[in-house]
Amino acid sequence: MLPSTVLRNSTVDRRYVLATVVIAVLGALWCVAFLRFGVGVEAVAYAFVPLGGLLTIPSVRQLTRRDAGRDPVAVRFWRTIRLAVVLITIGYGWFAVDMLAHADQVRTRTMTPPAAAAVALGFLVAIWGLARVPVVAAGGAERWRVALDRTIAFLGCAAVLWYLGLAPMLSAAEPWSPQAMLLVGLGLLVAVGAAAKVSYLGDGPVDRVAMRLLAAAGGVPAAASAVLAVQFGLIGSIPAQTVVMPLCPVLTTLGVAAQIRADRGPRRSPARTGMVLPYLAMLLADVPLIAVAVGAPLRWPVRVVLVTAVVVTALVMVRQFLTYRENDRLLRTARRQEERLQYEVSHDGLTGLANRALFRDRLAAALSTTGLAAVLLIDLDDFKTVNDLLGHGVGDQLLVSVARLLRAEVGDDGLPARVGGDEFAVVLAGADPEVLARRLLAALAQPISEHRLLVQASVGIAIATPGTTVDAVLRNADVAMYMAKQQGKADFVRYVDGMGEPVLAHMQLGGELRRALDNNEFRVVYQPIVRLDGRRVIGVEALVRWDHPTRGVVSPAEFIPAAERTGLIVPLGRFVLRETCRQAAAWLAEFGPDALKEAGLNVSARQLHDPDFVTEVAAALADSGLPCERLILEVTESAVLRGQQVSRALYDLDRMGIRLALDDFGTGESSLSLLRAFPAAIVKLDKSFVDGIEIDDGHPAAIDARQAVARAVIQLAHALGLDTIAEGIESPEQVTALRELGYTLGQGYHLAEPMTAEGVSRLLAGQQAAAGVS
Repeated sequence: MLPSTVLRNSTVDRRYVLATVVIAVLGALWCVAFLRFGVGVEAVAYAFVPLGGLLTIPSVRQLTRRDAGRDPVAVRFWRTIRLAVVLITIGYGWFAVDMLAHADQVRTRTMTPPAAAAVALGFLVAIWGLARVPVVAAGGAERWRVALDRTIAFLGCAAVLWYLGLAPMLSAAEPWSPQAMLLVGLGLLVAVGAAAKVSYLGDGPVDRVAMRLLAAAGGVPAAASAVLAVQFGLIGSIPAQTVVMPLCPVLTTLGVAAQIRADRGPRRSPARTGMVLPYLAMLLADVPLIAVAVGAPLRWPVRVVLVTAVVVTALVMVRQFLTYRENDRLLRTARRQEERLQYEVSHDGLTGLANRALFRDRLAAALSTTGLAAVLLIDLDDFKTVNDLLGHGVGDQLLVSVARLLRAEVGDDGLPARVGGDEFAVVLAGADPEVLARRLLAALAQPISEHRLLVQASVGIAIATPGTTVDAVLRNADVAMYMAKQQGKADFVRYVDGMGEPVLAHMQLGGELRRALDNNEFRVVYQPIVRLDGRRVIGVEALVRWDHPTRGVVSPAEFIPAAERTGLIVPLGRFVLRETCRQAAAWLAEFGPDALKEAGLNVSARQLHDPDFVTEVAAALADSGLPCERLILEVTESAVLRGQQVSRALYDLDRMGIRLALDDFGTGESSLSLLRAFPAAIVKLDKSFVDGIEIDDGHPAAIDARQAVARAVIQLAHALGLDTIAEGIESPEQVTALRELGYTLGQGYHLAEPMTAEGVSRLLAGQQAAAGVS
């Protein structure tokens, strides 16, 4: 930084800086006047240095007072510099007084020992202060490297200054006094030490620019004095005392200004001169060698430089060795980090198996080399239930156990991977995929993980042939896995040509369902529930229909499974619920409370798993004004057995006064026990037990067998105080048989087909009119 910039940006009293500059200028003018015109006496030349020092002392004192209570390192350093300036000023002041007192002996008189001792002590204090300034924190090999760099820089610079400065003074025709040469040497030592230190200062409390100015304050006057001594002998002491040495106070005061400027604002990033300084110092140490090579005499000062150059070269070799070791360590660390990152990028974080990216790469490699490969796509059946009932922690442990099982079963025959949440895959090259699939399913038939859980999986197998792409193989395996789920799960299916068409159509159905919901393509129809003795309508069951714009009416058997699979059953069920409640409330308002006792609709397990379902039911009832006891929610026993969330929802609905019906009763394995554990109000006899109930083939035993389940259900329902409804009635003979068994309510195509709300309104109006006539 230029001195003018330092001065302009500092807050130090400019009078100190300007005053030291004035002293230096006056000294230069006096030197010219004395040497040119003989003005004054020679002893006056020794007064300019102490005068500049007297002005430097308060400037440093101002900085130490300013920094009091702040950074202790900066305060300690500048207090040390202030002490050094005081000692040097005392020494040169003593020297000036002595010279003025003995003006007639100036040419023969030297600096007195006390004065020289004071100045030397000042330089030593400055060196001590510089040594205590902390450098960049480093540890291990870096600490030794920094130490070697500083040593190399110090020795290299010192060798050159010795060769060009002190050594010529010792052999000059008119050598200066030992005191003068000692002080010049100490000044050069301050410069070399500061230069070697400043390149390794961190962004610490002592400013690097201030440190450089202090180095110049010691080095520039000392080097210039050495040159004057060699070139002009004793007469050179006059310009040295008047022109050169007064620069020391000027540069020191500018260093104070630089420190204050650095404390006021953000500091610049440190220059990386420490990287090149050792090499520069080594080149400087080679300067005397070059001089000898071109003919300079080999005297003892040169031999000192030669020894120093050898030492510097040896230290550089040691430094390079340490750098090599450090670089080697960094390279090994970088390789380990790269390997770890590569592993993390290509492997699943939970299970440690290969991820989808690595799986695709390995499959692509197999297809590009041999053109043959087999892929197994493994999807855990009903894994969501584990997360819902036992928590995600248990689910994660189960996934880890499945991954461990996969590694053990696949072995060296292929690469297992986790390609989705609960979806795994294996790429095989040579092994029989069906044999592996059987082993995997057999292994999964045993309890795994620390919770001893049973888990099933559906496996899809696809065989790649030459020319098959990676995406095609994976798509075929996905189709096969989907078919395995459609066929009952816990099995494997091998892909064959044409298998994907119906599966793709079914998958596309999900997208169409989303569009249908947005476009209001669904409508609700109602199948009446009637009394078997008089065919009076006492309730309705809401059923949903899809009016497809191109396919016409789509059967619920086709789109309901797709809605379940995609999760769209939740918004679809919400639509049916609100429409049923609205319409039932409208019928009650139009035909009175006795016209329609109940309105029911089916609820899926997916809806019951939704934590907002109970709230949505309450909101639908509140918005429509339908009384809670008029709403019937029908659930299948398979839905009832889906865990705590479902059970909690059912009991909350029961406490609200909503009646629950157990649909398709008798088709499962736990129906009887459910009647005691489930808050059911109605049991609906499944159509499969109504079919054939009317047949009389003359064999009483066969008739009793066909009616056994229907008879048991009605007896059990009466014992538990439950209402019963027979489903799927298709003939008058079935009505007669059911009435003889005790059934009073039923529904089916014989009694009434599903109809629009307007059709139900006409039935209710007809009933109301018939009741009025009677």
